[in-house]
Amino acid sequence: MSDHNEALKSALELERSGDWDAAHKIVQGIESPESYGIHAYLHRKEGDEANAQYWYRRAGNAMPTCSLETEWSELRARLASES
Repeated sequence: MSDHNEALKSALELERSGDWDAAHKIVQGIESPESYGIHAYLHRKEGDEANAQYWYRRAGNAMPTCSLETEWSELRARLASES
């Protein structure tokens, strides 16, 4: 897990509270597979599928077919388990 766990948790919480831009700024500044996965999720939520696909590839993942809510919960749980 990266040293940026708390920042990534914060990014997810900011997005959930409606501050997509602040969440995006956080993940843009972190170079890690975890950050890339959250970056991908943010662009998927935004509706920018091409950009999301790029970030999923960087994270080493395929674009999920689950709901955005499920993906958010999975990302958050992964961060919590690696604290």
